[in-house]
Amino acid sequence: MSRSTRVSGLARVKRKPDIDVSELLQGLREVLPAQAVITDEASLRAWECDGLPLYCELPLAVVMPREADEVAAVMSLCHRLDVPVVPRGSGTGLSAGAMPHPEGIVISLAGLDRIVDTDPANRVARVQPGVTNLSISEAAAAHGLFYAPDPSSQIACSIGGNVAENAGGVHCLKYGLTVHNVTGLTLITAEGETLTLGGSGLDTPGPDLLALMIGSEGLLGVVVEITVKLLPLPASVAVIMAGFDTVAAAGDAVGAVIAAGILPAGLEMMDALAIQAAEDFAGAGYPREAAALLLCELDGSDAEVAEQCAAVSALLHDAGASHVEMATDSATRQRLWRGRKSAFPAVGRLSPDYYCMDGTIPRRHVAQILAEISDMAGQSGLRVANVFHAGDGNLHPLILFDASKPDEIRRAEALGARILERSVELGGCITGEHGVGLEKLAQMSVQFSNAELLQLEAIKVAFDPSLNLNPGKGIPVLKRCQEYRALPQRHHHG
Repeated sequence: MSRSTRVSGLARVKRKPDIDVSELLQGLREVLPAQAVITDEASLRAWECDGLPLYCELPLAVVMPREADEVAAVMSLCHRLDVPVVPRGSGTGLSAGAMPHPEGIVISLAGLDRIVDTDPANRVARVQPGVTNLSISEAAAAHGLFYAPDPSSQIACSIGGNVAENAGGVHCLKYGLTVHNVTGLTLITAEGETLTLGGSGLDTPGPDLLALMIGSEGLLGVVVEITVKLLPLPASVAVIMAGFDTVAAAGDAVGAVIAAGILPAGLEMMDALAIQAAEDFAGAGYPREAAALLLCELDGSDAEVAEQCAAVSALLHDAGASHVEMATDSATRQRLWRGRKSAFPAVGRLSPDYYCMDGTIPRRHVAQILAEISDMAGQSGLRVANVFHAGDGNLHPLILFDASKPDEIRRAEALGARILERSVELGGCITGEHGVGLEKLAQMSVQFSNAELLQLEAIKVAFDPSLNLNPGKGIPVLKRCQEYRALPQRHHHG
């Protein structure tokens, strides 16, 4: 197959309208209960986008299986009929990775929502993809265990979606991303076959295909069961909040803590706009006058936490902190985290819409990139609130705009693109945990060379030769990758 042929297949968002829709719908109703196949337009609107409503599309149908066998039957049917399939979890994703295909179906995995087994002796749990992230820790708490990755949306986001995007969260600095906390997957291939990777053990024979699947954004298979690693709840936990008069001082403090050999469970940063929005929304007790805020969580034994609290407090004061508060009791710790965890909805009160970016940069450039984002925002005429995982350099600039004004949409997208490109220039990458989806296709050609993109394409074709799994997402290989910069965006202004 020539490169140009392969490329046009991968890049397509629309296909020829040659699908026999009546045959497809009849086949779906034969393998699923009638109520599990949704086709009326009003109901389909609920699935037209994920958490990034700039990109919207209606599918031919949405199916809602409740068993892995039903997922396999749907995939087998769609393979036979050459129908695109877009897997979807809770719909909290922020890269348009779950936007429907106009000549395909959405397969919602929300109905596969059972915790199959919890094994405290081996510190693992087997769960279905529709289980919410927080539910895993709630179930494990009875055994003195927890699941570490905790995105801000953990109360709603599904573990299947976490696997698709390799989600992180507040505690990823110490405990790692989803890829570090999943030991096994069961998935359905594009042809409808069942494939098991990894398991409950510490190691498995053969190449590490498990890591390849995590973060693959539904391009390689549909996950129907996940084995997650559970960790012991720490004996002691403390949170230190520090306010700074300048963003630069807060950025330097992040580097000082890590350089001292201290590995916090979480190290989060917020700028002035985010601080004020979070305080108005959640009443967390943040210093409103601060230009930047750090939240540092330390956990371990009583002695370890006490020693690290003293060391971190001294480092923060030396870095110029104007306000330092320590919390060891659960109620105060939860109050301090409440502001950070609710920062996204809090910022949503400042503007009709916001656009959440997801670049990652080396920690040493935190202060520099924030200053540059401020300059870029000023040039664009838009405001930006910054809330991010400072410990691992995962930025989440929230670009405020009004989606009823097309010019503001264009400026917001252009600003977001420039932030991502600048992240790459500083030695970082275009996504830390939100995925590429449709949103970052143009920036993939900034991050990767044509040769590297062709390697990604080869992996896609190996698992999905018909190119029907979440087509048009993630891998922007065209004759000239730069052509993606000229692709029209699918804006929704409703």
